Amino acid sequence: MKELEKRLQTNKELPLHKATVINLFFSHNYIKDALLLELKPYDLSLEQFNVLRILRGQNSNPINLQDIQERMVSKMSNTTRLVDKLIKKGFVKRTICKANRRKVEILITDLGLNTLKIIDPIINTTEENLTKNLTHEELTQLNNLLIKLKNQ
Repeated sequence: MKELEKRLQTNKELPLHKATVINLFFSHNYIKDALLLELKPYDLSLEQFNVLRILRGQNSNPINLQDIQERMVSKMSNTTRLVDKLIKKGFVKRTICKANRRKVEILITDLGLNTLKIIDPIINTTEENLTKNLTHEELTQLNNLLIKLKNQ
C-alpha cells in the first residue's frame, strides 16, 4: 500500500476498497499503454485490434455490426465508427447480404489477416512481459479474483 500512497503523493492511509479500485485503474492504464505502444506502428487502436480478431475468428464468414458489438471487450465502443476506420485502412470490407439486402455484413480482408499475423507475436510477447512477475498460480488466482469482482 505504501507504493500506491507514494504514487498518489499522499500520507493518508487509503481504505482497502478505495486502494483496490485505484490500483485496478493504474493497472488498466499500464497494460493499455504497453499494448497501444505496440499497435501504434500499425495505426490501430485496441478496439480496432479487437474487431480484427473477432473478424478473424469468423473464419471467412461474414458477421454483422451487432454481433461484433456483442463480442467487443469494451461495450462502449462505437462499432460502426471502428469498422469505418478499418475499411479506410483496407483491413475489412462491408458487403450487402444477398439473402437480405437490409443486412450489412463485415469481412476481414487479406491485408487485415496478414497484419494480424505480424502483430500477434508482438502482442503475445508484450502480454508475457506484462505478466512475467506473476507465477502461473498467481495469474490463475488473479483471473479468478477479477471474475469474482465483476460478478457482484
